Amino acid sequence: MSDIVPPEVRPKPAVPAKPPNVGAHSPSSPFPPQGPGIVGSSVAAPPPSAIPVPIGSHSQSHVGSHGVGHGVGHGVGHGLGHAGSHAAANTGPHGHSGSHSSTGGSTLLGYIGIDTIIEQMRKKTMKAGFDFNIMVVGHSGLGKSTLVNTLFKSQVSRRSAGWGRDEKIPKTVEIKSVSHVIEEGGVKMKLTVVDTPGFGDQINNDNCWEPISKYINEQFEKFLKEEVNITRKKRIPDTRVHCCIYFISPTGHSLRQLDTEFMKRLSHSVNIIPVIAKADTMTIEERQEFKQRVRKELEMSGVEFYPQKEFDDDMEDKSDNDKIRETMPFAVVGSDKEYQVNGKRVLGRKTAWGIVEVENPNHCEFAQLRDFLIRSHLQDLKEVTHNIHYETYRAKRLNENGGLHPISSNDTQESNL
Repeated sequence: MSDIVPPEVRPKPAVPAKPPNVGAHSPSSPFPPQGPGIVGSSVAAPPPSAIPVPIGSHSQSHVGSHGVGHGVGHGVGHGLGHAGSHAAANTGPHGHSGSHSSTGGSTLLGYIGIDTIIEQMRKKTMKAGFDFNIMVVGHSGLGKSTLVNTLFKSQVSRRSAGWGRDEKIPKTVEIKSVSHVIEEGGVKMKLTVVDTPGFGDQINNDNCWEPISKYINEQFEKFLKEEVNITRKKRIPDTRVHCCIYFISPTGHSLRQLDTEFMKRLSHSVNIIPVIAKADTMTIEERQEFKQRVRKELEMSGVEFYPQKEFDDDMEDKSDNDKIRETMPFAVVGSDKEYQVNGKRVLGRKTAWGIVEVENPNHCEFAQLRDFLIRSHLQDLKEVTHNIHYETYRAKRLNENGGLHPISSNDTQESNL
């Protein structure tokens, strides 16, 4: 009898211990729980692309790709393991799943649209329009109406409202205002020109600035009453004077006492811009000497004209405004008539020796005044009027009434209802 050889008994392969993070679903883990015995089982593992990867989390995507993708690639059969390893390898070096290139860590990418705020403000402002109120003060015959017409290239002076040259000079200073709506490039602006006929035309000009000061304060009071109403308007009509152009006679000598007193008394309630009217009546040398003399007299008298030094916001504004202050008062020439000069139509004044071109910087400083008044400082004039002059008046009025504005009886009855 031959010996019976027992069949070869091969030792049962040892099953590796289950990792603590496999098969048990952690509440904080983004991966689903795995079934038991995933190594060597016939159940196909989910491809790495099906594993959810949290956005913007580097550490979790690294653990998921390396732990699951790498383990599937080595633990499953050869075909599946090759596919799993290839898929895991395509997710990026070390199984990072491309999170660096797609999200850049915790950096948020994409267009938000903050830069459209300026466009939103522009559309809102264009729909509402602008208000600009300008006052002209000076003797009769200095070309106040003509200069305003030249500034806006439109008939906006008091003459367009039916005034005639043959009218008598008023006995006292009168206030005449004319409003127009000017549109340019889709932008609408309500322009109000306030004229002061009769100023300085009397023999006795004592306190002739009082009607002008009263008018300016009345506009402040009107705005204040609209502000303190319980149910106030969404947009309060602005009739406050934003700018006062004061015309100085081209005497070539010095300022009159009336000029100094007017600017000194009203410089704290309105933005005053002094100009030398009809500057073509003086030579260039006389004009420069007269401007220096006027600046010196205004400084000695304590007159603060716009732009004031204390209102400069930064060094850039200070540098720009210093150049303007050195040029003021502007020597201007106004004209609303056109002439042919070198094949071009220009605004000017015709004399026996030639044509004085209004917009030519070599002839006068009208172009500098227009750029300063409209193109660079119009909005600042409105802001200084609101934040400085109006706030000063408002604080004074509220202090006079014990901090509260007086309420009429009708308002009291409505509030009790």
